[in-house]
Amino acid sequence: MSDHRHVAVKDRRVEPTDPGRRALRRAGDDEPPATQPSVRRPRGGKRKSAISAGGWVSIVMTGVLVVGTLAGYKFYRDIEGNIKRQDVEKDLGANRPPETGALNVLLVGSDSREGDANKRYGQHMQGQGERTDTIILLHVSPNRDKVTLVSFPRDSMVQAPECKNPKTGAIIPAGLKQINSTFNDGGIACTWKTIETLTQIHINHFVKVDFAGFKGIVDALGGVEICLPKDVYDKKAKLDLKKGKQIVKGETALAYVRARYALGDGSDTDRIKRQQVFMTQVMKQATSSSLLTDLGKLNDFLKAATASVTMDRNLDTGRILEIARSAGSLTEKSMTSVTVPWKPYEPKPAQVEWKQPEANELFEAIRTDVEVTPAPKASASAPARPTVKNEQVRVQVINGTGKPGLATEVAGKLAAQGFVVTHVGNASAAGGGPVPATSVRYAKKDATDGTVHADTLTARLSGERLTPAAGKTKPSDITPYPAAPATASTLTGPVVQLVIGADWKGVRVPSIPTSLKDKVIDHTTNPCQ
Repeated sequence: MSDHRHVAVKDRRVEPTDPGRRALRRAGDDEPPATQPSVRRPRGGKRKSAISAGGWVSIVMTGVLVVGTLAGYKFYRDIEGNIKRQDVEKDLGANRPPETGALNVLLVGSDSREGDANKRYGQHMQGQGERTDTIILLHVSPNRDKVTLVSFPRDSMVQAPECKNPKTGAIIPAGLKQINSTFNDGGIACTWKTIETLTQIHINHFVKVDFAGFKGIVDALGGVEICLPKDVYDKKAKLDLKKGKQIVKGETALAYVRARYALGDGSDTDRIKRQQVFMTQVMKQATSSSLLTDLGKLNDFLKAATASVTMDRNLDTGRILEIARSAGSLTEKSMTSVTVPWKPYEPKPAQVEWKQPEANELFEAIRTDVEVTPAPKASASAPARPTVKNEQVRVQVINGTGKPGLATEVAGKLAAQGFVVTHVGNASAAGGGPVPATSVRYAKKDATDGTVHADTLTARLSGERLTPAAGKTKPSDITPYPAAPATASTLTGPVVQLVIGADWKGVRVPSIPTSLKDKVIDHTTNPCQ
């Protein structure tokens, strides 16, 4: 079951940005909770940056995902009253990406100073709205066995779609703008719609979190372990920590995820990396037996987490429980984090734009992470089938759709996953026209080995699992694949054939493309470096 809804990104107005102005704007990020009011400039003037909420946004969904198997409906009903809800579905439009069975939740951090708990972080900012510095897509695989967190830099310049201002009803025209301005212009629905339009990933739900509950959440976890490569002292952020591993709670934890210049190079993208490491530690702590087996701690944790969130109306108690039960086995080893590939935006280098084709490859990986029907298990009396790796499978890719260049495009995606593509070509249905259905085929003489090699290929194709067919298709033309590896001539197994039909769903690419492997943050990342 999958239901996509966009999470809204809280935002601020886009302002002219140059390196000096940007540095001034960033300086505000490191300021501690305000005990004395400072002057906030009127709208249109320069304002201090919002606190980046990435660390505690993920805590909320982590709690939702890991405790469902331990608590019944009454438990969730008890915390239901803490959660604020918002109806945004009507503003997302009808032209949305298809569902895939995955769970995609847009996570947003709010800098609202409303309410007694939030006003201590800037009482002078009350009544001036809310923005976000954090936009994260939480992707849970259809089989609920892995989590990918994709961070979107707040300063990304993007082509946003047309939206509607939720207060005035005015139409906000489509156009080039900074991604976090979409919330200020059109609310949560506009940010949700923007991310969905840009990535073509169907989003199921949104979760917005303010920072009032952050300290309570971290304290309910017993603190979160961090590691510093050096001593850190930041007077503005009230951060004074020694080198090495340590447990942080409350204000110290908040200062850690906020700080910029005392940690890293002062950029938003560098801070994103630190927050991603923090999220992994949160996942580790929230899935530990010490929390999950202590219902008192668990109750405190969920109460703290839910007290500071807003969700879409479809993420109700029943849906939360459904998600939690299906994903109850997730641990920190199941989670990876990555930032959308970016480069300096040429007209204004202080901003960024998404680097292509790497960004689209990442979005495609998320889109094609679809549920795969397991291959039938052999009967007890049948001999065990050998395991065949991608690198052992030789493939001919035949384009039966008539779309120019598709065979070469698909061949490249298969080769990137280790398959040995030997030839590409074209074919048509009997009597002409496109081939209606995609198939994976092997020579009739290769009835045994052919099915095994073909099964390895079918596991990497999107859509319903195909049953390999005996008998190959005769192509109208076929040529050697120019990028075929030297090992192609040394392999002795059968050559299987992928015939691309009109119902082609695509290649299931890895959830993190090979080009981004060195950018991934996961449980093996050393936070001390």
